[in-house]
Amino acid sequence: SLTTWTSAMWLNSVDWLVGGGGRHMRFARVIVKNWRNFRKADVAMETRLFVVGANASGKSNLLDVFRFCRDIAKKGGGLQEAIAQRGGLSKLRCLAARFNSKVEIDVYLTDDEGTRWHYAISLTQEQRGKRQPVLAYEKVWKNDEKILNRPDEKDKSDPQRLTQTQLEQIAGNFEFRGIAEAFQKIVYLHLVPQLLKHPQLANRDAVGEDPFGVKFLERIMESPEKTRKSRLTRIEKVLQVAVPELSQLHETRDSRGVPHLEAVYKHWRPNGAMQQEDQFSDGTIRLLGLMWILLDGDGLVLLEEPELSLHDAIVSKLPALMWRLQQTRKKAPRQVFLSTHSVGLLGDKGISPEEVVLLRSRGGEGTEVVPATSIEVVKRALDGGMTIGEAILPHTAPPQIAQLTQLTLF
Repeated sequence: SLTTWTSAMWLNSVDWLVGGGGRHMRFARVIVKNWRNFRKADVAMETRLFVVGANASGKSNLLDVFRFCRDIAKKGGGLQEAIAQRGGLSKLRCLAARFNSKVEIDVYLTDDEGTRWHYAISLTQEQRGKRQPVLAYEKVWKNDEKILNRPDEKDKSDPQRLTQTQLEQIAGNFEFRGIAEAFQKIVYLHLVPQLLKHPQLANRDAVGEDPFGVKFLERIMESPEKTRKSRLTRIEKVLQVAVPELSQLHETRDSRGVPHLEAVYKHWRPNGAMQQEDQFSDGTIRLLGLMWILLDGDGLVLLEEPELSLHDAIVSKLPALMWRLQQTRKKAPRQVFLSTHSVGLLGDKGISPEEVVLLRSRGGEGTEVVPATSIEVVKRALDGGMTIGEAILPHTAPPQIAQLTQLTLF
């Protein structure tokens, strides 16, 4: 539930979340060709990027470009594993690409010294034999100097080398290891509260990525004790405002060593009532998970519809929370790339049109990525006093939506 929610209370809570130090490499731009929904997409990135679009327009697929790069670079990953996890190269190709069989990804980054980096790969398939995915090319530029250009002579003498990237090989990525590390730090979490409440619904022993938070509590407990308690104290301050009945939050383990979160809720009894995560509301779990991810690390954060299960009043404050965190932490601002359908979230006056892109269907020609600043009707709406959410979200509705209630279903 939500009672009084004031900006002052919110900003005071945000102040408790701030911490950390250090700097990291930033993503500046990504270009993909023949990737899933997109024949071509070119996206510039600042500290935040808000992606809006109709259902099935490709919001998740656009975020997955970064997850794919992370899966190549991460320990235990690699090119072949990243492609296999997505059902093979044929599942990555855009259906609208027609005769173009290659998938291309270009990622531009800058480091803390202002050095410009550019990593590019093109994926194709062997013409004969096992027809496994291989590199058509892999290239790296440092500023304007090309420091990797594959296939090289070694690749030509041993074509099997093209089944792996240099990015995933410690012996091969020395000159551009910062790119690999930036990919490895990418974080994606779309926490599903039911999997946290009912762990028997999922395989907790599964290896690899945990995108839906099946092992989220283990992740919390694996952090250093001092760091864990500090973060939970800060999160507790936010939850005390967002969930007024909640007064205390802490971690624990049961007699079997299974981790849990416990909260004290105000109650008619003097000491309140203790509840564990299986009794938390979905919104409490979602907000808690979002806060933890924002505090945990310094890499790019990928979020899908963070407004789910949250009260509109809380959703409207999320951009301010994320922005305040970036501006006040001692580390360099952490980049956040999120998709949303929420007018409330995009109602924040601090969101610049330069931070918003629209995914728009081109019929049978795939999806295009359109900066909000390039849409004249959106610019006129903003000039007229509308928020970016009010101006752009109507353009994400299906064109025939009015017919939905006029269908003959029987």
